[in-house]
Amino acid sequence: MTIDEAVVFATTGARDLHCDVFHPPQPGSGRTAVLLLHGGAWMVGDRSQLRGYGILLARYGLVCIASEYRLSGEAHWPAQVHDVKAAVRWVRANAEHLGIDPTRIVVSGNSAGAHLALMVAGLPSGEMEGDGGNQGVPTDVAAVVAIYPPVKLRRGGEADDPVRLLLGPDATRELEEQASPIRYVHPGYPPTMLVHGNADELVPVEASFVMYHALVEAGAPVELHVFDGEPHAFDAAPALGRQVADLIALFVDRKVS
Repeated sequence: MTIDEAVVFATTGARDLHCDVFHPPQPGSGRTAVLLLHGGAWMVGDRSQLRGYGILLARYGLVCIASEYRLSGEAHWPAQVHDVKAAVRWVRANAEHLGIDPTRIVVSGNSAGAHLALMVAGLPSGEMEGDGGNQGVPTDVAAVVAIYPPVKLRRGGEADDPVRLLLGPDATRELEEQASPIRYVHPGYPPTMLVHGNADELVPVEASFVMYHALVEAGAPVELHVFDGEPHAFDAAPALGRQVADLIALFVDRKVS
């Protein structure tokens, strides 16, 4: 497989936004794309964190795009979801060049990235779009993978609380609700795969159960995989990361391909 690194997919704020594109070993067209979103409490992290997933999933024949987004120290909410939607628009606008089917875009994220993935999956095209280029291109996705996702945001009391830093000093309860994926569950929500460890102390596994049950009640297709005894970011361990990649590839094959 090959990697195109530091590709500019949008220009927003005062700088360019970049992604890395992971191409399968064999050339092709009409394939499924997977947009990968890193974690880091919206405060830290970068697209290189999901390089392993990009490589593993490209070997399955998926075109993977590991994307960055503005962190909370650079811009408050909703800049982050604006940037992810700009990435979706870029992928769809460049479908022919990437060798993908523009109707088969999957968004996958870990932790804070999983929160953003669920937000983009739930939001309709035209809502929270922001700028960043390719305006008017749809931002709907075919499926979503959320690995240990926060689904209901609430500010903590500490000054360095990640949600407080994300939403900014003027945040309200209404803004917390607007930034919570659970708010956007509806019957037409795309097929969803949730992954969590039941020893996660940072984002308790109950978050995925709450999202799972909400989607089931709405009649949306959803599955939940719980890893016994595993903490937050458990898939950083190579063996577990490979297992999660296998689950993603199988899920995409069943629900999208």
